[in-house]
Amino acid sequence: MTNPLLNSPLRFVAACRLPTQWGEFTMHGFEDTRSGQEHVALTMGNIDDGAPVLGRVHSECLTGDALFSRRCDCGPQLEAAMKAVQAAGRGVIVYLRQEGRGIGLINKIRAYQLQDQGLDTVEANVALGLPVDARDFVLAKHILDYLHIHALRLMTNNPQKVDTLNAVGIQVVERVPLHVGQNQDNARYLQTKVAKMGHFVN
Repeated sequence: MTNPLLNSPLRFVAACRLPTQWGEFTMHGFEDTRSGQEHVALTMGNIDDGAPVLGRVHSECLTGDALFSRRCDCGPQLEAAMKAVQAAGRGVIVYLRQEGRGIGLINKIRAYQLQDQGLDTVEANVALGLPVDARDFVLAKHILDYLHIHALRLMTNNPQKVDTLNAVGIQVVERVPLHVGQNQDNARYLQTKVAKMGHFVN
């Protein structure tokens, strides 16, 4: 059988059982041979039968996913996605190590400092001479190819994810809204995503 990653910058490393409070997943590990950066995918149930799979492409957010920051909605979105996969009994979560929309953790802290002074998320990145969004969602296509997933019911509010995956051959047959985690500390952050980055509001 042809290796789905043959012409990909990613290589599959290993897979293991991952029991969580939202059920038991299989965690698949991948390494980017160009940078050494590591990514994972969590899967549950039969995902390679050709039918569209409920899934999320989630970018790493240490502050939101692990430190419970209220400055964003990332942690609640990840939890909601894992719960949704559990409820469906079948699904995938691609977890890309692209902290701070790809600018890295330390630059994210620098951007947060500027936001504390009144800039929004876009303005802060621009003030630092950084991209507004440096993430590479094509990496998700390589991981999904390896998992033999070619059609998704994608949990996202981000049109860029939908457009990118469709453009590279992963058919997004349905966009599943994921509006969770809103609070007074991230109200401006969420407003900026809608006003300046075109995120869906429903």
